Amino acid sequence: MDKRNRKAVIAGNWKMNKTATEAAALIDQLIPAVQGADCEVVICTPFTSLATAVEKCRGTNIHVGAENVHFEKSGAFTGEISADMLTDLGVEYVITGHSERRQYFAETDETVNKRTLAALAAGLKVIVCVGENLTQREQGITEELVRSQTKIALLGVSAEQLANVIIAYEPVWAIGTGRTATSAQAQEVCAAIRKVVGELYGEEAAKGISIQYGGSMNPGNCAELLAQPDVDGGLIGGASLKADQFSVIVEAASKG
Repeated sequence: MDKRNRKAVIAGNWKMNKTATEAAALIDQLIPAVQGADCEVVICTPFTSLATAVEKCRGTNIHVGAENVHFEKSGAFTGEISADMLTDLGVEYVITGHSERRQYFAETDETVNKRTLAALAAGLKVIVCVGENLTQREQGITEELVRSQTKIALLGVSAEQLANVIIAYEPVWAIGTGRTATSAQAQEVCAAIRKVVGELYGEEAAKGISIQYGGSMNPGNCAELLAQPDVDGGLIGGASLKADQFSVIVEAASKG
């Protein structure tokens, strides 16, 4: 599979970290650190920092994303944020289906699909997360599970909308644990994801979709992971909170 068909995307998922004031300081460090990168650079911040991030990143090569979105346009959903609210702020990206949302907040494959459809309808670019936990990997059902998650997440997504979808493979057992999938493991599952996209949308669509690896990617392992033919970028957790570490990963992605 020719990676030249695709642009690498490095997205930082800040999770529940950084006040708006702290976010502004980190972005001031990030802007010069990733300037001129030959890959897409995205920071996904908490809702409270989005306005600050959008303003700070205006005119730079850093794009701003949210960490979640609700599937309804408005209504009695206390504490939730709609896709229109995000686009009105100037947000470009959103993450759906992160394992922590699934684990702690009871999100299902079906609600991930609804959030994805709502975000795409509003014009957002969506990073859809799929991945298995340790028990599922040990049971040998990783590929079946990831195929199922991918298929359900993309239900109702048109071929045209698929151009605004990135899929992030995040082995749940490697998130925040310091454990990382080997480059061979990451490649195997990302290739399986690309295969199912091809089955759903055709070979050209499969060649064009960007697939990230998310699971403790850091400056020490990023080059090997990003060198895999079906790994087109990373969804970065802890390392995205440190400008010097994040910039190393961006540089590795820029080199291809």
